[in-house]
Amino acid sequence: MKPFSSRPLADIPRDSAAGVVMPHEAAWDHVTGHALYTDDLPHRSANVLHAWPLQVFCAHARIDSLDTSTARTMPGVVRVLTAEDVPGLNDYGDIGDETLFPAEVQFHGQPVAWVLAETLEQARLASEAIEITQTELPSIITTQEAIAAGAFQGPTGTLHRGDADEALATAPHRLSGGIDIQGQEHFYLETQASFATIDEGGQVFIQSSTQAPSHTQEVVARVLGISSSQVTVQCLRMGGGFGGKETNANAFASVAALGAVLTGRPVSLRLNRTQDLTMTGKRGGFHATWEAGLDDEGHILAYKAVLTADGGFSVDLSPAVVSRALCHVDNAYYLPNVHVVGRIARTNKTSHTAFRGFGAPAGMIVTEDLLGQAATKLGIDEEEIRRRNFYAPGQRTPYGQEVSQAARMGDIWDTLLQSSDYHARLRDVADFNAGNQHVKRGLAITPVKFGVSFNKPVLNQAGALVLIYRDGSVLINHGGTEMGQGLHTKMLHVAATALGLPLRRVRLAPTRTDKVPNSSATSASTGSDLNGGAVKNACELILDRLAPVAAGMLGVNSNDVRISGEVVSGLGTKNTVDWAELVETAYQQRVSLSATGYFRTEGLYFDPSTYQGNAFKYYSRGAAVAEVEVDGYTGAYTTRQVDLLHDVGSSLSPLIDLGQIEGAFVQGAGWLTQEDLRWDTSEGPHRGKLLTQAASTYKLPSFSELPQVFNVDLYVHPTDDGSVYGSKAVGEPPLMLSIAVREALRAAAAAFGEPGQQVELPSPATPEAVYWALDQVRRRTPSPALPAE
Repeated sequence: MKPFSSRPLADIPRDSAAGVVMPHEAAWDHVTGHALYTDDLPHRSANVLHAWPLQVFCAHARIDSLDTSTARTMPGVVRVLTAEDVPGLNDYGDIGDETLFPAEVQFHGQPVAWVLAETLEQARLASEAIEITQTELPSIITTQEAIAAGAFQGPTGTLHRGDADEALATAPHRLSGGIDIQGQEHFYLETQASFATIDEGGQVFIQSSTQAPSHTQEVVARVLGISSSQVTVQCLRMGGGFGGKETNANAFASVAALGAVLTGRPVSLRLNRTQDLTMTGKRGGFHATWEAGLDDEGHILAYKAVLTADGGFSVDLSPAVVSRALCHVDNAYYLPNVHVVGRIARTNKTSHTAFRGFGAPAGMIVTEDLLGQAATKLGIDEEEIRRRNFYAPGQRTPYGQEVSQAARMGDIWDTLLQSSDYHARLRDVADFNAGNQHVKRGLAITPVKFGVSFNKPVLNQAGALVLIYRDGSVLINHGGTEMGQGLHTKMLHVAATALGLPLRRVRLAPTRTDKVPNSSATSASTGSDLNGGAVKNACELILDRLAPVAAGMLGVNSNDVRISGEVVSGLGTKNTVDWAELVETAYQQRVSLSATGYFRTEGLYFDPSTYQGNAFKYYSRGAAVAEVEVDGYTGAYTTRQVDLLHDVGSSLSPLIDLGQIEGAFVQGAGWLTQEDLRWDTSEGPHRGKLLTQAASTYKLPSFSELPQVFNVDLYVHPTDDGSVYGSKAVGEPPLMLSIAVREALRAAAAAFGEPGQQVELPSPATPEAVYWALDQVRRRTPSPALPAE
């Protein structure tokens, strides 16, 4: 047998912890209030200062003067932080376009100074005493305004294959359309929070609610003008992230750290909900226009589109968002001739950033919108037109990557059609609609094919530190962060499986940059793949050292050593030793019981200038059936039933995967049907103000919006060797299963008119939007003739 470290990544040992059903490792602590979050930590410290921002409520303005003299003398105030206090670089972005203490305000509510005081109330009152004069400048609020003004930023990407113009010109059927895809507020339960301290040697320690501790470390060091080795960032856990704490956390950590360095005291910074909503980036909206050519059978022959992302005031992660949108316009469909342009609009809004799915949901919706319109025009059932365009084995994406496991999509599709009783329910819906004039139902099925890996190959690497103590207990450190998604739980499964131990033997330490350096952000659904590979590698390196020790104790060859359930055995002998005994013996023989693990995803390359390459290690797939009922008087609707089937490979933790699928779907349905971000676009004094500043004005999904029947199944099949123990990512892909709800609403709206009418449904499809869509359908339908007297 080969050494432990040479075992294939996807091989699952017998009787292992992988796939064992268990709840989230901290679930009990979460629901009982014992779990600590970043803002719980200052209360355990003394002499803590609290930070409050001075926000400027203007969409775009030049700061002419800033007088903090009065504020500095107010009760409890210790320091007022301004640009003059920054010893390093006054910027928290990566290309110099996100100023920490700006002289020019770029969005309504941008902070320009921070007050540090003994209490939060004292800091707030002092911020109001700061005297500021400003000159208002012209602003751009909407994506359409940016397009008209030619206000773009960052790179423009082009996805190209074949000759889309020629194919479009010769296609038997041509369609065109456009759609505005609204953004989304992260609305994590825990707002942005950082807590910074400094020791006697000048070492800066930051507790931060961040998805990217290493990136936060780098930005803070840059702002302070010191080396990264002088900054340690720890993320204990997050109360939700969804991408909103991938880069947004860096500015707040920098302010807290700067305050700690300048005052020598701990500094706590936590935004209240209104501050978080007005000061942080969101899922950026998209404006899309498209043209398509199809044959008589509904096959897409040509596809052209322009996707314009609302980037907000700076670039941030928008180039990667657009890149993922372009690489997912195909969704599950083969597009032979493609020309899609992706660009980033510059608007005077918060800098839009990562959000679950990145740009993939927007890219997919455009194509699903096209197929929904095409089905109506060609008179082909929507389920069938989608199936006819699925990738076949051996076909490649527009960016040149062969679609692995292409046949799985058809299998998932057929399995879900049968389990959801789709065709019988479609007939029932038709019968219901024929018998009801003012209430209609709609049924739809949509697929998801989501590529898993960072589009930037360098980010696809991870590290881990595994420590085994003399009593046989195990402590693992990895570079991923826990935001409620269950990553730590899955890493427990990986470590226990690799070492042949029960889960109770393994414990996790909080994520820290001085334990695992240079980690990538926990995002892009790569957390389990990357960190799991690193944890597995570290465990197996230790096992390679333990195998000769065990072989000597058992009298067998080191290649014949086996470990399962804390029992160490050998082939060809009935002798066994206990795991703890093996560990103690190794210690006595001076064998190292710790190891640094490392993993990088192989086979990835991608050229952003040509949009060609192997962008993803594998694809995660799923399908959703959704049934809705719509009130023709109000547009209000009920989601009657949802059936989901999602490919998880060989699940590391089935209960975690089920929760992720359910949560992602509900979040996606909220984005597509309820969550309606609004900014003031008037020319008045509040231009650029976010109008949806609270849960009272920003409608989030609640229990009442859950499907009345919610069926979720895992499509459990071993995957290829590209992922740890054959598991597949489940964080982002299920969000796009919610597209089925939007398509079902389109079908229900169409049912209010004559068959064959096109329905243009905005995003989000709020009850108001659904009403206006169905009302347009009714207006185009002749009224029934009155009976003769």
